[in-house]
Amino acid sequence: MLNRPAALNAWDRRLGEEMLTALDRAAGDPEVRAIVMTGAGRAFSAGADLRAGGELGAGGRPDLLTSLRSVGNPLILRVRTVPKPVIAAVNGPAVGIGCSLALACDLVVAAESAYFLLGFVGLGLGLDGGASMTLPTRIGHARAFEMACLGERVSAAQALAWGLVNRVVADAELRSAVDALAVRIAAGPPGSYASIKRTLNEHMYARLEQLLELEAVLQQERAESADFAEGVLAFMQKREPRFKGE
Repeated sequence: MLNRPAALNAWDRRLGEEMLTALDRAAGDPEVRAIVMTGAGRAFSAGADLRAGGELGAGGRPDLLTSLRSVGNPLILRVRTVPKPVIAAVNGPAVGIGCSLALACDLVVAAESAYFLLGFVGLGLGLDGGASMTLPTRIGHARAFEMACLGERVSAAQALAWGLVNRVVADAELRSAVDALAVRIAAGPPGSYASIKRTLNEHMYARLEQLLELEAVLQQERAESADFAEGVLAFMQKREPRFKGE
């Protein structure tokens, strides 16, 4: 569980490390047949925690590259390669890296009030968390480009119509619906699930590791730009950013 409810489960290094540890533990437990990811409180994840500040590199510049390489990318890879079905129970907003994490899961069940937002463009950033691959894999290039470049919210209903998620249920029914799905999977043949996931990965995500590295490198380039600084400042000041292409 993403467990920073007071911050809407906004992403920081500690949260990523805790998620990776929990996933590794579940992956190594033969009694665990299905893995469920959800958010504590009223959000799945609000994305990167900009208010907490990030890691700094040489010259005091933002260092997104290190955090993506050491925590973010390994977590996304683990979600895709763990030989067990991973279910995202999206109980509220799934934003930025939080949206990317949900998209990396095998099955996505969303509450009616949930929404999905790849708001990277509003900060002058590119995509990360593997969304460059998982997004078009789910909904195709046209809709993926629109969602990424316009940075608009996609409601749960729209996400279902697009094929971004598998199911949408009433908010009050999310937990019971996901529990029922997990129980059904747990009663099935784990070897079959592992085989199916492996072959689908080979067909659709064979270059995921290389893509994650490319995303990280390009994200670091953007993090060192004046547009990113303006995007963060505008976010803090709750105003529209004024990008100059610098």
